[in-house]
Parts: sequence; structure tokens; C-alpha cells
Amino acid sequence: MIKRVSLVGLLFLAACGQERQDPVLTSELTSPTDVTLHWRPQEGAAGQVVEYANAADGDYVVLEFVPPGKTSYQHPDLIPETGFYYRVRPFSGPASSTVDITLPPGEEVPETDGHQWAEPRKGGGGTHPVSAPEAVPGNLKAEVKHANGILFTWEDHASDEEGYLIELKPAGAADYRVAAQLDPDVTSFGLITLPDEKTVTCRVRPYRFGAPSNLTHQKTGKV
Repeated sequence: MIKRVSLVGLLFLAACGQERQDPVLTSELTSPTDVTLHWRPQEGAAGQVVEYANAADGDYVVLEFVPPGKTSYQHPDLIPETGFYYRVRPFSGPASSTVDITLPPGEEVPETDGHQWAEPRKGGGGTHPVSAPEAVPGNLKAEVKHANGILFTWEDHASDEEGYLIELKPAGAADYRVAAQLDPDVTSFGLITLPDEKTVTCRVRPYRFGAPSNLTHQKTGKV
């Protein structure tokens, strides 16, 4: 009886180990030049970043920062007969309080505007790890500079951030989108908005990436 229980226990542990090794990320070629990704998001993350490279050990390029509830991404119209490697990484960090902005109509930009105001500026010196609630950015302000320009300023309270994200939610949108990915210690940045960002809710977030998922690979076909 003892031997039978031990054998059953070993089989159960082996099955559990196999379950833990199931890939977080999978992919499929949905047309000769379209790849669709599916993943299992990390619980408690602020979202996932989707990345690709053309070699497993290559330089990975960000395709999109996606909200925590999204679990798929389509990478369309790819180069035929080419290899693509994909991974996802969770990111975390406390978001600031929000600011609502409505820009003037049109796209008029003053002729004297050289956009020097938009350059990122560092004024960091935070003392709290990103994992702490005290790392939340303080005193976020959003100043309208012209019909498609917003100057953001905030206080850096984080000490170990990999950078800052500016996140916008256009009027009527269900989720925030990442509008800018910035270096650590940045506390001022000017954003040039998209046509659907005339009325937005804004916030900033210090972030750190979690461990990357497994890699998945697809080779596109002929067209």
C-alpha cells in the first residue's frame, strides 16, 4: 500500500510539474504574413509589454504596452519568408492621480514653437522602490501648449524605476494606452497628441519589468 501511494504521489507531482511548464505565450500564423499571439497575464501586473525580434538572441522591439485584461495581439502584414520571435513581460508600478485635459479644436501650432518645451527633463531623486505605494508620482500637472501639445510635469518618488510611462485614456475608450516610454528620473515631458486624443484622462507611472515569458517563433510564408 505504501508503494502504491508513493507511485500515485509521484505521478501527481509529475503532472503538476508539467502544468507549471505550460507556456505563458503561444503564437499562430493566421495568414502567410499575420501572426496572432495569446498569453496568460501575470496576476496583479499593471499590464504586459509585447515584444519581437528577428532572432532569438536579437534586440527586442516593443510592439505595444497592453492593459492587464488583454490576452492577445495581432502582428499583421509582416515581411514574407522571415522569422519572428516573440515574448511578453509584465510591468508594475503605482499610477499617479489623474488629470483631465481638453485640447483646443484644430491642429494649429504657433510658428514660433520649436518644441523645446517638449524635451524630457530629469529632476528625479526618489527614495522609494517601485513596489512601494509611496513611489506613486506626486503633483501631476498637464499644461496645454497648443492644439495638439500637452506638457506634463510631476514629482519623482521612485528610486529604482526602469523608466516612466505616460498613459492616456481618450474620451469613450475602455482602457488606458501608453503614449510615451521615458527614461528613469524624468519629471517633465511634452507630448504631441494623436487626432483621437483631443479629450483625455492622463496619468504617469514609474515601472519595472518582470521576467520575460517563454519565446515563441513563427516564420512567415510566401505571398
